Amino acid sequence: MPDFGAAREDRLSAPIFDERKYRRQLRGWLSYAFASEVFVIVSLTLFLPICLEQFARDNGYLLPDRNLPCSATPTSPTSIEARCVVRLGWMWIDTASFSLYVYSISVALQALTVISMGGIADHPPHRKRLLLVFAALGATSAMLFLLLPSSSPVWPLCAFLAICANVGFGASVVALNSYLPTLAHGTQEVVSAHAKLWHLSHDPNTTVSVQDARHSGYEDDAQLHDPLLPQTDSDAHLELAAAKAVHNTALSSATARISSQGIAFGYAAGIVMLLLALLPVRAMGGSTASLRLAIGLSGVWWAVFSVPAAVWLPGKSAMITVEEREVEVGEDEGEGTEWTRRKDEEEWSAGREIVKAWKRLGEMLRWREIKRLRNTFIYLAAWFLLSDGFTTITSTALLFGKTTLHMTPSALILIGVLTPSAGILGSLAWPALQRRLRWTNLRVLVVLVIMASAIPAYGCLGFLPVFRQGVRFGGLTTPGEMYVLAVYFGSVYGAFQGYARAFYADLIPPGEEARWYGLFSITDKSSSFVGPLIVGLIADTTGNIRYAFFFLVFMIWLAVPILMSVDVEKGRDSAREYTSRGVH
Repeated sequence: MPDFGAAREDRLSAPIFDERKYRRQLRGWLSYAFASEVFVIVSLTLFLPICLEQFARDNGYLLPDRNLPCSATPTSPTSIEARCVVRLGWMWIDTASFSLYVYSISVALQALTVISMGGIADHPPHRKRLLLVFAALGATSAMLFLLLPSSSPVWPLCAFLAICANVGFGASVVALNSYLPTLAHGTQEVVSAHAKLWHLSHDPNTTVSVQDARHSGYEDDAQLHDPLLPQTDSDAHLELAAAKAVHNTALSSATARISSQGIAFGYAAGIVMLLLALLPVRAMGGSTASLRLAIGLSGVWWAVFSVPAAVWLPGKSAMITVEEREVEVGEDEGEGTEWTRRKDEEEWSAGREIVKAWKRLGEMLRWREIKRLRNTFIYLAAWFLLSDGFTTITSTALLFGKTTLHMTPSALILIGVLTPSAGILGSLAWPALQRRLRWTNLRVLVVLVIMASAIPAYGCLGFLPVFRQGVRFGGLTTPGEMYVLAVYFGSVYGAFQGYARAFYADLIPPGEEARWYGLFSITDKSSSFVGPLIVGLIADTTGNIRYAFFFLVFMIWLAVPILMSVDVEKGRDSAREYTSRGVH
């Protein structure tokens, strides 16, 4: 007769680090970051906005008569006042606005998709399938630009392809990020720390279970003097608390390290692809065909380097994670645990998960929860404005450089290389500067936001008479200034992204990081269509995209007082007092 007790004991034993399997999964995760980030840096940030504008320009006409094709008049400083519009259905819209409207729609649909698929991405058997489906959608849409010339009667399909590519990228990255906790739990240092914690929790001299240790809130060495449940001063309990603190520290460090590796790999891939794309764009004179080629190549890169991810990332056969083992340690149902898991697998439904995802979002946004985590939601309000403002600065600057300063595509590519390169340097330099000046994260964040607002403010100076009367430099009136601002903005934006996420970490309830970072991402996606939409309306109404700089200054400065009103200490205390039971 089989020994079920022994089988259960083996199943619930301390985890063993499998270096070969872990490295394989990590390589798969990094390979997809290497594959997909190219689309963001090469296409979404740089080529896609100017390519969409060029599609519209190739089919547009000059105002006021709307008889002379825009392509019949080469862009030059003498044609700055010649406004180009394109007809879509019964409407005539500015060619620069066309690009902004498409981006707004794509971001809005991406937000809806990300919210709906959150629960599915958290389901391991379907996570990999979801990632690969959306990766295929995005990469294929990008590659189809190779087959769609601007002279085609169905040229508006470029908008549909751009929307599908952006939605595919955003949804696949959500699935990719859901692997991060599992990868962090699987590192050697975390497995070793968890093994020690497991052995201590099963020591007959220790009466506190691992569940009690998990919920007692030991997050740093300073908390080791707080009483455990039940209260005792025994060495065994102190050792268990110390082991839990070591485990938490190792887990936090591993998560940050893996995430940084993914960002570094993605940025490096994007810079390499930009340099490669520069060759055909320069050789083809920056034509629409060369822009389509650059976007198509980013799709090919995305598809090719997604193959290792498809092979190496774990699917249905993934072994139980450390978190799942911990849940099992606290249960006494024996074989019932496995039966319950199989039953849940059979009853799982994608439609039900989509409904649950929207219900969970509604629960988190109840007024009762907002009052309990007041400072967290104040920061999210500031983040709503800032994430939209920074994104819109990027797209507006590129369109401004192309349509107003008449910069060549190769010049815009160089800007695309300078910005992420400066971003890497900025993300490394600002923490060192912070340590030297002893600034808080909030102070650094406010300084970075104010520095970013200087870019659109500088563009507003271009309306001054001194810059409109032939002065060769100043007020963002020359292409040379764009290169300087690209380095400046990149150094600020790279640091801003890191500090924005780090600051938010102090304001979210411990143990619910994934749930609240999901809301953080939703806030980002749901706001990112507002700025481009308003900038598009401004360009359509005034015929001069430079007026959009006033709106960008206002949006960023509006976030500053909201950001400064966040009470970090009260926010941290409220987050620690918050419990998931209060949500339902």
